[in-house]
Amino acid sequence: MSRSIKEENAQSFNTEHWPTDIRYKSDARALEITFDNGESFTLPAEFLRVESPSAEVQGHHPSQKQTLSGRRMVGIIKIEQVGNYAIRLTFDDLHDSGIYSWQYLYKLACNQQDLWQKYLDELSAKGLSRDP
Repeated sequence: MSRSIKEENAQSFNTEHWPTDIRYKSDARALEITFDNGESFTLPAEFLRVESPSAEVQGHHPSQKQTLSGRRMVGIIKIEQVGNYAIRLTFDDLHDSGIYSWQYLYKLACNQQDLWQKYLDELSAKGLSRDP
């Protein structure tokens, strides 16, 4: 039995869930994403920016992850599809080096509350602010 291209790509990129709809709501500065399992999430641009998968933010080891401050008002100015597995977001602070795979977006969405609280705690511990 032959596999579909979606199944082959899912296996190749370790993707379990694929987006069926991605919309940016500029007034809310949030990305709305619906996955093929019916789950829908709203991911604020600020959250996506501070959790960027780029080396600039994540470093090359978990201990190198940066805590970005001053991103409360950040927005998204461009969304580009990268192959069949990801999107690249360009933020209005001109950061554009993170490639958000479907797997990474789903992980962020499912863990948003915990990741956000960890971010807020890190800001507080370092005496930083979300405000520009």
